[in-house]
Amino acid sequence: MFKRLTNLCVVLVQRYLPDPFLFAVILTLVVYFAGMATTGQGSIVMIDHWTNGFWKLLAFSMQMALILVTGHTLANAPIFKKGLSSLAKVAKTPNQAILAVTVVGIIASFINWGFGLVIGALYARQLAREVKGVDYRLLIASAYSGFLVWHGGLSGSIPLKLGSAKGLADITSGAVTEAIPTSITIFGTMNLVIFAVLLFTLPFLNRAMHPSKEEDVISCDPALLEEEPIPAKIENPTPADRMENSPVLSILIGVLGMIFVFKYFYTKGFSLNLNIVNFTFLFAGILLHGTPRRFLNAMTQAGKSTIGIIIQFPFYAGIMGMMVGATGDGGSLAGGISNMFVSISTETTFPLFTFLSAGIVNFFVPSGGGQWAVQAPIMMPAGAALGVPAAKTAMAIAWGDAWTNMIQPFWALPALGIAGLSAKDIMGFCLIDLFYSGIVISVVMLLF
Repeated sequence: MFKRLTNLCVVLVQRYLPDPFLFAVILTLVVYFAGMATTGQGSIVMIDHWTNGFWKLLAFSMQMALILVTGHTLANAPIFKKGLSSLAKVAKTPNQAILAVTVVGIIASFINWGFGLVIGALYARQLAREVKGVDYRLLIASAYSGFLVWHGGLSGSIPLKLGSAKGLADITSGAVTEAIPTSITIFGTMNLVIFAVLLFTLPFLNRAMHPSKEEDVISCDPALLEEEPIPAKIENPTPADRMENSPVLSILIGVLGMIFVFKYFYTKGFSLNLNIVNFTFLFAGILLHGTPRRFLNAMTQAGKSTIGIIIQFPFYAGIMGMMVGATGDGGSLAGGISNMFVSISTETTFPLFTFLSAGIVNFFVPSGGGQWAVQAPIMMPAGAALGVPAAKTAMAIAWGDAWTNMIQPFWALPALGIAGLSAKDIMGFCLIDLFYSGIVISVVMLLF
């Protein structure tokens, strides 16, 4: 029965989910017309909101493109490939491969979302090389499913914002005036219980989705896993050729970069962000590839997968602009969704409805910071009025933000670029993870 449900989800997604670019276009039109219908704003005003937001994710888009390129390049360094290969050898069967990649994805995402997004996909690729008969689509979906926990992890933007009193009263409309420590958000009982349940059950859920029949397994295209050919030795090299194939420049610039990396972690601890992750991957890749030419060849190969990020992220920025674009009295489409759930909530059900509303808003505003800016001014005062602890309300927003990432291609693009797959290849499996994790998170929020 369960495998039939999985197969149905996979078939439906394969048949009806359009390319992620068309998905972004369709979402744009849906939000455009919904914004006019629900907020009373005119067509030109909604277009203004759209275009005002369109370029606001340029810096983030560049960071995400670099995550993909630098991570892919580092993974293709000989010593890194050897390390991933050794780690992949712990799995001997397809079921063990699914378990292993899910656990790695969850733990890595809890540590840092950017780290988990890349490492999970890279580990999945290596497992596909080592383990015969494993379904490659499910392998990548399992790696991505670990992304569920990131907002409740050490790099979760909402609990980290709560940990600083700066601007907290303004963003929460006065509901929270003092910093809330991570000991009651990230390390609070409710959050840790959700994390523990997902860590110990999600790998087995993913394993249960693996096709039983060999003919139903979709293995990886061997072309995706082919090793890059070693460039032939150049006859009569020019001075430029000698520089490109000499390790000297790579060592010099690589060492400079890694000195900063060591200084950063020594002074700031394990405080990861996109910039330091990219910086570390970049200079580690320069060093580990040995010569500038090998590094540049690997970068060129990796760069082919960035087109989805470059084209689609501006559309999502425009969608976010329309979602938060307000009328003269401050009404917006995202605010209307939040207020609808507030109106039917009690003290007991408020965290659950906050979680559900955040999941819906995240579908159109797939950004932790954007989500917080939209919902904090509404949900935090409402929670306070109902007697719900501020930490619980905030973590309900955080988990809702992470939850619908399972069927939102926005965050999957870097992993899909590394894997060489499209969104429709993995979203059927992710839909099952969405249903299951939604039940787990909802039940825990009602109990705690």
